[in-house]
Amino acid sequence: MSSAPIVRLYSRPDCHLCDQAREQLLALRTEGLEFELEEIDIERDEGMLRRYLERIPVIAVGDEIVSELGLDADGLRGKLGTVSA
Repeated sequence: MSSAPIVRLYSRPDCHLCDQAREQLLALRTEGLEFELEEIDIERDEGMLRRYLERIPVIAVGDEIVSELGLDADGLRGKLGTVSA
């Protein structure tokens, strides 16, 4: 069982900003930042589509949104630094 925090990437297919955010998140893991990445396709749920469409990519740690419209890498680093497993 992993004790790493879960980072959620709310995205949709054919979204270049979402693709960039995914690449940046994966790069952060290669730098040693530990987290599980869970990608959520907002098109699979009408409520999520309405909530996030104009804001994607949305990145959250647990249920707390860390950044919208792109990755705030420093904000994510700071949030993951405060998350205890």
